[in-house]
Amino acid sequence: MAEAYVTLAEAAELEGVKYKTMAQRLSRKKQAFETKTEKSETGGRDVVLVAVSSLSKQARNAWKEREKLKSFTEEVPEGQEAAEQKPEVPWYVNMDIDWYIENYKERYYKAVELGNVVRKFLQYDEGDRTKYAEEFAQKHLGNGQRTLYRYTKAYLEASAWADKLQKEDGAGYEFFKVLCLCRKPKETGCFPSIKPEVKQVIKNIWFNEDFARNQGTREMLYEKLTAIANINLKAGMTEWEKIPSYQTVVRYINYLMEDENMRNAYFLASRGTREYKNKVMVKGSRDTKGLQVMQIVMGDEHTFDCWVSYKQPNGKVIAIKPHLAAWVDMRSRVIMGDVLCKDANSDILKQSLLKMIYSEPGGVPEYLYIDNGKDYTAKTMTGRDRNDRSGLNFDNETQGFYKSIGIKDDHRALPYEPWSKGQIERFFRTVCNKFTRWMKSYTGTLTGSKTSDKVEKDIKRMLERGELLTLEEFYEKWHEWLTTVYMHTEHSGLKKMGETYKKPYDCFMNEDRYFKAAPPKSYATMLMMKSENVLVRNIGITKWGYEYRSDELCDYIGRKVDIKYDPDDMAVLYVFDQKGKRICEAYCQELLQIAPKVTQKALEEHLKMQKRQQKRDRERLEEARRPFEELNEQYVGFNEATGGIDLMIGGKKQDKAAKVIAMPKDRTYQQGFRAEKREDDEQDSEYMSRQAENALKKLRAIGV
Repeated sequence: MAEAYVTLAEAAELEGVKYKTMAQRLSRKKQAFETKTEKSETGGRDVVLVAVSSLSKQARNAWKEREKLKSFTEEVPEGQEAAEQKPEVPWYVNMDIDWYIENYKERYYKAVELGNVVRKFLQYDEGDRTKYAEEFAQKHLGNGQRTLYRYTKAYLEASAWADKLQKEDGAGYEFFKVLCLCRKPKETGCFPSIKPEVKQVIKNIWFNEDFARNQGTREMLYEKLTAIANINLKAGMTEWEKIPSYQTVVRYINYLMEDENMRNAYFLASRGTREYKNKVMVKGSRDTKGLQVMQIVMGDEHTFDCWVSYKQPNGKVIAIKPHLAAWVDMRSRVIMGDVLCKDANSDILKQSLLKMIYSEPGGVPEYLYIDNGKDYTAKTMTGRDRNDRSGLNFDNETQGFYKSIGIKDDHRALPYEPWSKGQIERFFRTVCNKFTRWMKSYTGTLTGSKTSDKVEKDIKRMLERGELLTLEEFYEKWHEWLTTVYMHTEHSGLKKMGETYKKPYDCFMNEDRYFKAAPPKSYATMLMMKSENVLVRNIGITKWGYEYRSDELCDYIGRKVDIKYDPDDMAVLYVFDQKGKRICEAYCQELLQIAPKVTQKALEEHLKMQKRQQKRDRERLEEARRPFEELNEQYVGFNEATGGIDLMIGGKKQDKAAKVIAMPKDRTYQQGFRAEKREDDEQDSEYMSRQAENALKKLRAIGV
């Protein structure tokens, strides 16, 4: 085999010394090195080449490993496989050294010590190397020379790779010499016993929406996989002849869920988009410190997780879960406008808003951030329909209740996304944990996903024994906790925002505040009334089976008007025209009964109203028919001057009808059926009376 030569610079690199040091060695021990010279291709001094056999054992081994790597960059000859020509890239070439040290710190530092042993062995360059290797291995490793040779080969190969890559990009790769002596990290997720088509079928079954929603088990999946394999075998697919074991399939599923980060995808398939957004989807945080106090308030309703006694209008006492309507200032987290009720609706919401406006702490906010529920987004509240606007309300109902009381605008939270109104939802959780759980009638949260969240209580028996608080008593406890505990306790949200004042009440009273004057209370009271558009009939306004009448309504028969009414006082309707002008107050009338059961008072009032209406309309008609000559003397004789033309064409009306009648031919009528009684009948009657009196006197005389 021909002798191989390297340049003096390459020899210094193989020996691990500087170029100047290698040149000095060559000049001092010329007989120890076999050299030759070649002319330089660029001209100048001749190039000195050193035989590889003259170098140390360590340098010779490094040169051999380097020569092996040269084939890695050479072109593959035709007809040969790349694997036969190019050496396999070691695992540590593409390894992240920081990740390896973090996860396998003990292995790495053991390899550092082992590298020192290998370098010490490579420096030996004397005779009887085999015997020395055996003794060296036993002394430093406790193993045979084969183990030492394996470490040495790996070390030299790593050195060659480090030199090669350093020449390519100039970076340092000395850590290769340590990693080559480490154990390769165990590869996970390979599962060689599971073929690609089987892996895909396992994924298709496990992540199937119906299978996941029904909480299908791994046993069910393996049964289905076995059935699919049998079907494919019958179809002639031999690759399905052997399927992995149940344990292997379970490990593969666990690998998908943990290492491949498919757990959230499985949650989406099993729970649906709504719960996925609520529990898993990433959320953002709002910068509430940039807001003014009362600039944005957030509203919602909450059902307490406890029971109270409630007296219904009919006097019956029942157990209910009270509802809370409240608003939270997003800057200070102060709770305002708290109203407790049996069932929350738009009227309760109005009361809550008005309480917030006219109470302290409170005021008129600039914007509302409201729930997507129908009570908050009703057209009478926002001034716009949830879909398309239809129909017509009047005055401030068209504008909407929110804007009528001075609120600039409202923003609606997205449906089924409670995190979009996180401040009020966070408060409700605090209410449950810090207040409701102290109630004896606490039965657990309604939204709890675990059975353990429910607390069994015999609410019916507690109601019978009088152990439940009344709604009024419960409100007293609630108001005391809200004003004395919550308002004056440091809030974690205020701490997170870096607020100067950590307590809600202090932050509300001391930070920069949005201010807008509240409307008069009388106006707010009017806004609390309900409004409708109704038709005026000739019997008045019909509502709830009753009739409402007023003299002023007579002019609007057959036309539509707007009404306002107080739900707690249905005796009177406040009537307005389409332009918002007040017409009258219509009062509920007692229905007239069928005669002769009509009460005298009701009938008299009804007849009087009819007469007033008729009189008023006759006066208006006479006023409209007055001739010009009566209005002004200058128009006297107007009709004569114009020829006396009538407006309507027709025959002249006779002054008086002729007094002519036709006598009936009925004999009975002709004989005096309707004539007065005759005088002889009267005489006969007097005679009989006298005879009766005489007979009566005789009977008295004889004592009868």
